[in-house]
Amino acid sequence: MNGTTPLRGRIVTAARDWLGTPYHHQASLRGVGCDCLGLVRGVWRDLYGSEPEPTPPYSPYWAEQGHGETLAQAAERHLMPVAIEAARPGDVLLFRWRAHLPASHCAIMTEPDRILHAHDGASVGEVAFTGWWRRHLSHAFAFPELDL
Repeated sequence: MNGTTPLRGRIVTAARDWLGTPYHHQASLRGVGCDCLGLVRGVWRDLYGSEPEPTPPYSPYWAEQGHGETLAQAAERHLMPVAIEAARPGDVLLFRWRAHLPASHCAIMTEPDRILHAHDGASVGEVAFTGWWRRHLSHAFAFPELDL
């Protein structure tokens, strides 16, 4: 992670602390269970304390039910948009499973070629940021600066 800021280093460290947390829909408890959004929410709490807004209940298939860009809009309220090609370690990445669907999955970039995420049927893991992931990437956001 050469050239990362102290904040970006803290984000990556906080995200990696969630490695091995089992997948559990709508959960956000390190070591107990989380989904992809719960992972990002947990890292937010690790950095800032309380979450900026309550998370309403959501179906595992909410994005396929035509609810618009709910995830991206929530990210825009609390994170800073970043050009996809400028994403760096510590940034939150959003993905679309299909081009006509809204973004419905999120991860945290840990290295220029690695992301950390939670997905159904597995625990939080760090994986290669391969061509498949890059083709489905729809948004990138940075956490707001902290008083360090």
